[in-house]
Amino acid sequence: MIGGRRTLAVVPARGGSKGIPLKNLRQVLGKPMVAHAGNICTSLDWLDRAVVSTDHDEIRRVAQASGLAAPFMRPEAISGDRIGDWDVLHQALLACEAVDQVRYDIIIMLQPTSPLRRPEHVTATVEGLIDGDWDAAWTVSETDSKSHPLKQLTIAQDKLGLYDPAGANIIARQQLIPVYHRNGIAYAVTRDCLTEQRTVLGTRTRAIVIDGHFVSVDTEYDIRLIEFLFGENRQTQQADR
Repeated sequence: MIGGRRTLAVVPARGGSKGIPLKNLRQVLGKPMVAHAGNICTSLDWLDRAVVSTDHDEIRRVAQASGLAAPFMRPEAISGDRIGDWDVLHQALLACEAVDQVRYDIIIMLQPTSPLRRPEHVTATVEGLIDGDWDAAWTVSETDSKSHPLKQLTIAQDKLGLYDPAGANIIARQQLIPVYHRNGIAYAVTRDCLTEQRTVLGTRTRAIVIDGHFVSVDTEYDIRLIEFLFGENRQTQQADR
């Protein structure tokens, strides 16, 4: 437990990824991505239960070898590529509560596609949720000003346009209000938010801003970028010793 709350971690890892086939089994930094998430869970001594939600036998086997439990297989009805996080987490919560005969207070989603996450990121997310009695807490990273919505363009029949007309008034980046994006490191949600509000983004969701560069894997390029960032971080740590 943490803060008197019983916690359940869910690692969503379906087998039908399209950009990178069987992405959750892809070797990154020496191990399958789903194993990275499993290893993080085993390092959190306050975590009560950690499970994988998958529809694929090999992903299930690798997840179990990394320390994740697999008390159920994900139903086919919520295994498609247009199924939202809420459906997966809600099904996993109810399935685990039925098997374990307990009530979980906090559900944590750890997507395998963020292998650069560290245990302290997950702990900070859950502590941030509990502190102030929030409905949910998401980790986010500040978006580079070059990718700010007010600097984005659209194309319609070869004609360029502004994504937001307010962008016409932006001359210097100092005029931009910082915006943030999900980095996929951790999502923590209360049981009431998941079952009563029926959402992962609650009415009161806390932002946990994580400094540094993190990549959520969608493409082969993302994998190469993660390996580069990991190497850079290791060199920096060695230089600081």
